[in-house]
Amino acid sequence: MTTAEILKRVRRIEIKTKGLSNHIFAGEYHSAYKGRGMSFSEVREYTPGDDVKSIDWNVTARFSHPFVKVYEEERELTVMLLVDVSASSLFGTSLRIKRELITELCAVLSFSAATNNDKVGVIFFSDKIEKYIPPKKGRSHILRIIRELLTIEASFNTGTNVGVVLEFLNSVLKKKTIAFLMSDFVSPQYEKPLMISAQKHDLVGIHVFDSADRELPKLGLIQVQDAETGSAVWIDTDDNQLRTQYTKTFEQHKKYCAQAFSKSGASLLSIRTDQDYVKTLQGYFKGR
Repeated sequence: MTTAEILKRVRRIEIKTKGLSNHIFAGEYHSAYKGRGMSFSEVREYTPGDDVKSIDWNVTARFSHPFVKVYEEERELTVMLLVDVSASSLFGTSLRIKRELITELCAVLSFSAATNNDKVGVIFFSDKIEKYIPPKKGRSHILRIIRELLTIEASFNTGTNVGVVLEFLNSVLKKKTIAFLMSDFVSPQYEKPLMISAQKHDLVGIHVFDSADRELPKLGLIQVQDAETGSAVWIDTDDNQLRTQYTKTFEQHKKYCAQAFSKSGASLLSIRTDQDYVKTLQGYFKGR
């Protein structure tokens, strides 16, 4: 893509996802992710009904009538986007490839966070850490994130290792963050780092998949290539036994993901590339 084409796509994504963030997700996001605690704001005169425990006795003594301390919620949070950019993220057979869906999800979550004055950062990963963008605030920072999502290229024939990104998250961010992990989770087992991350952070997994990940289209004899290993084989997609085993393998993989996240206490959403992600995100935010 040329620079002009990249900027045009960034602008198009901004218009779509910022509108969703402002008009649909802003309230739900704020309700779902309240601040970590309360910080002192000011004192004001006592009014009937105020909690006597909040009386500021020093100010009360100075003015000879009661004053209470007023606290406000500490709103600033940090949101981290853990983004799978392995070769399998470039697969898709319907409306969009997985990477395009992930890009829109990241943009929506970033603008929702910005609306609440939260910081946003990104960790791009494959079977290793590809790039780390530390959390910051501001529109220009979010546009940089979108630009990186559109242009980043992982190493050739890269696999996926969810454990690697979770270990990196735990090492670089000591304070509790809200972390959205977006991947198809075609990865070696990752229960241990997932358990540790879920204890340290507010972790949400988003399983992004294509309809063809679950069901083989009937196309007769075709050659298929594993995007993450580069190996190619010929298969008969009309073979019912093969098709059944293909679907069974996907369902077993999906079940493993669900059990791993449930056991760790983290949340897991599933979004197909041809589905409307708005309802899924809304349902999650409202259900927190």
